[in-house]
Amino acid sequence: MFAVFKTGGKQYRVAAEDVLKVDKVKGEPGEIVEFGEVLVVGGDAVTLGAPTVAGAMVAAEVLDQSRGAKIIAFKKRRRKNSRRKRGHRQEFTLLRITEILTDGNKPSKTATPRPKRAPAPKPEAPAGTAPDAATPAGSEAAAEAPRKAAPKKAQKPKAKAPAGKAKKPAAKAESPPVKGKKKK
Repeated sequence: MFAVFKTGGKQYRVAAEDVLKVDKVKGEPGEIVEFGEVLVVGGDAVTLGAPTVAGAMVAAEVLDQSRGAKIIAFKKRRRKNSRRKRGHRQEFTLLRITEILTDGNKPSKTATPRPKRAPAPKPEAPAGTAPDAATPAGSEAAAEAPRKAAPKKAQKPKAKAPAGKAKKPAAKAESPPVKGKKKK
C-alpha cells in the first residue's frame, strides 16, 4: 500500500517503513507525527482525493531533526564595488513512515522499537595460551595484543658524485635581440 501526502508545500509518495527527509516538522525524535493531507491512497484499489482523501492519514516516526549543508548566496555587481555573501542551512526532519491509515483509524501512539545492533563479540584467546597472571582473565587489556609495525622496504643507496670537479649547470643560451622600431 502506498500514499501521496503533502507537507511543506511538497508532495511525497511513500509506503510503510520508508525513510524520507522533509522540511522541518514539529516533533522530538521518537515521537509519532500525523499528516492529514493525503491526496492518493493506493493498494488493491486506488482512491483519489478531491483534493484530499477523507479519513486517510499517514503516521510517521521522527528519527532526527537536523540542518542540511550550507548554501552560499553570493551577489556581485561588476565594476561597482558591490558584493553580498550570505549563507543558509535549511532545517529538515528525517521521518520513517510507520502506518498508512484509512477510514478514520487512529495511529498507534508509540513507535515500534527498532532492534539495536548487538555489540561485536570480543576475540577469544587462542587455545593453548595461558592468560597473564598480572591481568585478570577476560579483561580487554588481555584480549588486545600489541600490534607490530609492518617491516620497512629496503631503499637503494644513492649514487655518489665522482671525486673531482663538480658539474656546473649549463648556461641558458641568450636569445638574439628583437629587430623592430626603436622607441624615441
